[in-house]
Amino acid sequence: MEDQLWQLSNPVIGIIFVVATFALFYIVGWVSNRASKSVEDLYAAGGGVGPITNGLAMASTYMSLATFLGVTGLILNLQAPFILLWIQMILAIPLITIIYGTSLRRMGAFSPTHFVRERYGVSASIIAALFMILVSIMYALGQMIGIAVTFETLLGIPYMTGLIIGGLLIVGYVTIGGMSGATNNAAIQMVIIALMFIVPLGAIMKAMGGTGWYFPPLLYADMVPAMLEAMPTFFDYQYSSKWYFALIPAFTIGALGLPHLAMRIYTASSLKSARQAMVWFALVLGLVFSATYAMGFAGVFYTQTEGVAISQADADKLTIILNLVYNPEWVTALVIAGAISAGLSTLSGNLLAIGALISQDIVTTLKPNLTNSMKVKLGYFSIAGGGVASVLLAINPPDFLVVSILWAFGLAGVTNAPLILMGVWWKEANRFGAIAASVVAGGLYVVVSPFVFPSIVISGHGLTDGMGISGAMLAVPLSFLLLIVVSYITNRMPSLQSKLSTAEDHKLVERIHGWTDVNPARYNSRFGAAIISIICIGVAVWAIMPWNL
Repeated sequence: MEDQLWQLSNPVIGIIFVVATFALFYIVGWVSNRASKSVEDLYAAGGGVGPITNGLAMASTYMSLATFLGVTGLILNLQAPFILLWIQMILAIPLITIIYGTSLRRMGAFSPTHFVRERYGVSASIIAALFMILVSIMYALGQMIGIAVTFETLLGIPYMTGLIIGGLLIVGYVTIGGMSGATNNAAIQMVIIALMFIVPLGAIMKAMGGTGWYFPPLLYADMVPAMLEAMPTFFDYQYSSKWYFALIPAFTIGALGLPHLAMRIYTASSLKSARQAMVWFALVLGLVFSATYAMGFAGVFYTQTEGVAISQADADKLTIILNLVYNPEWVTALVIAGAISAGLSTLSGNLLAIGALISQDIVTTLKPNLTNSMKVKLGYFSIAGGGVASVLLAINPPDFLVVSILWAFGLAGVTNAPLILMGVWWKEANRFGAIAASVVAGGLYVVVSPFVFPSIVISGHGLTDGMGISGAMLAVPLSFLLLIVVSYITNRMPSLQSKLSTAEDHKLVERIHGWTDVNPARYNSRFGAAIISIICIGVAVWAIMPWNL
């Protein structure tokens, strides 16, 4: 079975479904975005999206092709309890809303880098924007890889051909739709993703003999005895406590810094609407994430009980493989359409974030006198450019498509999240601390990843380093520590006082929290900053100690 070609024998019906899917998304995107006249319309949909649509769009943007393909492939090869990873990641958008989303929306920002510019100055915001462009491109890279894999399976064409076809279709779709089109499409895509993932999974579980097939996300328990007989170690926590702890800085804090997630908060019609959207987000995302783990479970169950070997090169196709084995081909075609929908929803968020970062947070910051029409045109060109860059990077992809996505989480947690969290909740945070945190910690995170200097790593375990788990455990606490210590010291250096805007910073912090007065003691705890610093030192030291996986 190592040489099995996992693809549709008759791709015609699959092509029909995929063409219909793309046609629907293009039409919705064009109709939704045709009234866009400003950058606020392009990137924040005019701030008029309702809670149900926004909640579904948030979940769809976060879902990504990693849900359909990448994570199930990792479960197949690692048997890691990825439910813990999902728990860390699903916390992100509720925490964004609670911790800083409301404050930034009250401020009138429609991107996290906008806040960095107002809080820390132009230089810090441009550095943050450059890192966030890298984050968004690496996140988009995983989606492009997944799109190429699905086209490869659907049409039986080479990976490179699938990449070019899929890439061109997606870049055109996102560029035409803008945030209005992306949001309306993402809500539709979320419904497609849920149905095309969970319903076929139920059929697979029923064919395997499972009695809980009618609710796959949770009711696969009756298959557990057979799984344990075939593979007794599947549910073992095979990694050290350090590995699981490292998921927090890599994925929870990392997700707090992802620009395309935070942008969804700013599309809400009101603060109340943004909070209500969280309920829909958590409900739908929890349902599909649970089903993802069940799909990985079913994949391992299939290989172990049937004696089938799926090569590492085909691991990312596990969801499609199970459908090819247990369901009619027309069902597999629908699943492929769902997978493409997952990739489209996340890619749209990534590319819109890239467009906002380049056009608004870099070019417009340096050239503030650009006309509104020129800003909008620049935004479209930036979105298309980000798509082309992700296609080029996908030519030589990592072994697992999810690796680049998870690495991007860590980089966001190192370079973006500390600046926002401390900037919102600690008045002493200043531009010198922000720049030091981004440049030093961000540079360290890149250096210790196996993508740049393979011999300089933290854990020595390829996948752990590649996913950014070990690098984030070191660089995220270092980023917080640098921001706190450098800010505290420079705030007390008389020679630097003329380069700081302390009074304005304090007013901004008070305003974004809803206060009309300025209280020097409010949001200015030295004790809290000291506790955070001590914790960060402890975690960073633990990170550089030997990793016993």
